[in-house]
Amino acid sequence: MATMSRTWTIFTALTVLAVQLCNGRKSCAIWSSAGPVVLRGSSFEVYCTFNCKCQGSMYSDHPPKLQSHKELNSTTIYFRVANITKNRTYSCQCRCSPELDPCGLDFSAGYLPARPKNMSCIYNVKDNERGVVFCTWKRGRDTFLRNNSVLWVKTVSKNHTDGPLLHKGSTKGTGLSSASLPVSSSVQLISVWVEAQNPLGSAVSITINYTLSDIAMPSTPVLGQPGCSSRKCIIKVEQSVRTQHLEIQYRAAARTWTSSPDSVVQTSLVQDRSVSSLEPYTLYHFRARSKFSTGLWSQWSANVSSWTQEEAPATELDVWYAAAASDVMRVYWKEPNISTARGRIVQYKVGVDSQKSGSVFLANVSADARSYSVQFCADCEVKVWACNSKGPSPPARITTHHTKVKIQQLQPPQDVQVNADNHSVTISWRKHDTAPPHAVYVVEWYPEGNKLEELRWVRLGRNDNHAVLTGIKPFECYEGAVHVFYNESSVSRTRFTGVATLTSAPAAGPSAQETVEGNHVTVTWTEIPRGQRGGCVTKYTIYLEIDSKQQQHFSIPASERMHIIKDLSPAGYSLWMTASTAKGEGRAGQTVNFFIQQKTQLSPLILCAVVAPIALLLMCLSHSSAVKQRIWVYFQCLMLDVVPDPANSKWAKECTQEKGKMNLHLQLSNSSVTEEEDEPILVNVEELPKQSGDVCAPTDVSSRLLPQTSLSPETEPATALYPLTNYIKSFSHDSDSSDHTQTSLDTNTTVDYISSHGLGNMEEEEEEEEEEEFAEMLGFFPSHNIFIEPMEFGGKLTLNAVKIDCSDFFLSEQ
Repeated sequence: MATMSRTWTIFTALTVLAVQLCNGRKSCAIWSSAGPVVLRGSSFEVYCTFNCKCQGSMYSDHPPKLQSHKELNSTTIYFRVANITKNRTYSCQCRCSPELDPCGLDFSAGYLPARPKNMSCIYNVKDNERGVVFCTWKRGRDTFLRNNSVLWVKTVSKNHTDGPLLHKGSTKGTGLSSASLPVSSSVQLISVWVEAQNPLGSAVSITINYTLSDIAMPSTPVLGQPGCSSRKCIIKVEQSVRTQHLEIQYRAAARTWTSSPDSVVQTSLVQDRSVSSLEPYTLYHFRARSKFSTGLWSQWSANVSSWTQEEAPATELDVWYAAAASDVMRVYWKEPNISTARGRIVQYKVGVDSQKSGSVFLANVSADARSYSVQFCADCEVKVWACNSKGPSPPARITTHHTKVKIQQLQPPQDVQVNADNHSVTISWRKHDTAPPHAVYVVEWYPEGNKLEELRWVRLGRNDNHAVLTGIKPFECYEGAVHVFYNESSVSRTRFTGVATLTSAPAAGPSAQETVEGNHVTVTWTEIPRGQRGGCVTKYTIYLEIDSKQQQHFSIPASERMHIIKDLSPAGYSLWMTASTAKGEGRAGQTVNFFIQQKTQLSPLILCAVVAPIALLLMCLSHSSAVKQRIWVYFQCLMLDVVPDPANSKWAKECTQEKGKMNLHLQLSNSSVTEEEDEPILVNVEELPKQSGDVCAPTDVSSRLLPQTSLSPETEPATALYPLTNYIKSFSHDSDSSDHTQTSLDTNTTVDYISSHGLGNMEEEEEEEEEEEFAEMLGFFPSHNIFIEPMEFGGKLTLNAVKIDCSDFFLSEQ
């Protein structure tokens, strides 16, 4: 039983295997009359023979497309392919039992290979013993098939000829093909040809003969890292064989290659070559190639690069200036280019020199700076240097005063014109043929109102008559000037304004502020921000609206920043402003409101009511002699700074020495007084006792001056002629000399004394008596109204002439 079971299992497995093998069988066989590779444009038949009895069919390409076939016999069908132009696939299929796989065939359509042409060969010499022949040729048209190329080389040595050597290669498509073969250094001649093959056929090129010395090419040189000074670089060159020629080329940045003129016969495989005539502080690239005495140049070596060293700058900076304040100059300079700087600029120096005192100022400025402000004087000169690691440049000079040279042929630029389009601005002028050869034009430009921050300039020669302004921003207003210089002195300049490329109406209005004064209003405003002006502002317009009814407008020039509107009637007002460019009027600014009030007469009436009584009171007081006296005394006491101390006078000193006897030096203002008298007139003065102590003070003087009068100090009169006073009035109006004595010719002259105590008694008397007595006491004062006419003080005042003590006066007031 077990045996039967095992046998059945084996049978089942064999049955399944047989079915699977049947499923892998083809249902047909396919072939063509021309084979699988056919010539493009040809015609042929495709046949299918089926392995079982069924209704067969033929298809082409993918996805399968049914073709109209014909039957050759009961098991074979065929289809004629006409003028094939591309690769195609044909297949056949029929339904069999069991089902079998269909059959198919891929057809490649192409051309015969073309005859190789334009063949050339070179002989790469690797060393002194061997080399490689490398040949290239053009295949011709594309065959659309895979081609095989065979390079045949026949060598001829000194003693024998070797058979052809071949090198096979596989190519497809058009273009160049290449192949190489090693050749011994003993070979002198070679013959080469190429055979091209594909399934449709083959083609052979013509045979070319070469003498290897004519096509010999050295290996590419190898360059070491250059070592450079400021003007020369030395490069190490390595080669595998000795050559007779070596060419080294160099270039800086994007310039063209330049061959070094140095060329010597190589004596070793490694040598140092020098390249001179270089520029300082420049990045140079180097390459080299070599050549035998005959043959071909080698390929260029890989580039090597190096910087040359620095040198001190050889040329002065391009400098310009602008006045920042009355005594401050802002100096500008342009960054020098690499060829001018000859190195990396590490700093700038700005100095001021005076013709009288030499160096006045010197400052080190950062390498990133492009301007600097300096104080300058009338005879000063500003100098600017650029410094690198090797030293400074020659100084660029600016004189702080530019004299207008009065030479007839040095005329200022005339007919200055501005031509602006949407992208550029050109400034042109008419030059003078008589201008000296050293004349220099400088054109400066900057955004309106931003000269110090964004000044730009260009320096031109005598023969130039125009300048193209660079860096012009659209919708920006520029101004500037054309300067003429000769021998560092400014001949003249011509200004230009209102330069813009693109223009639009202002995007905002001015911000106005008002100040009301009576029936006038003062309007001030600030400029519109640069980004909102839209170009050059041509005018401002002030709009004034009265109580939201009537409206007025005022056109203001663009240069103005203030406007006064006068004679406004009392009302409420609204005010706003706009700005205009060449493209039209912009938006309105913020509206401000103000009110003009009605004028009132109250203030003048109040002023008159206050001033009138005061003026009337002063007029009444000016007619009172007592008031005039009191004001005069106050005035005398307040003028203490011009009143000397009587204690220091010679009179006081003599009084202390001879008590009771005093010499009075009289100097009257009479024009008939003679100055020839040598002896002074002595006057005896009686001394009266004083309550507070002994003080030398005269109390009475005779109305008639005698040549000499003696008064005894013991004599005491019954009554004092005048109250006791501390004021002494000199008879002299001019006391230039205390020793100079004059004799009065008028014997009726009376010397009066003013008593501060007596003033208090006078106030108690009647007005008439006061005026008479005070006039008698102050007869020497001017008798005019001190409020109407000015007081005059003449003569010279000395300590010997006047003694004043106001203490008693103040005591009497208490």
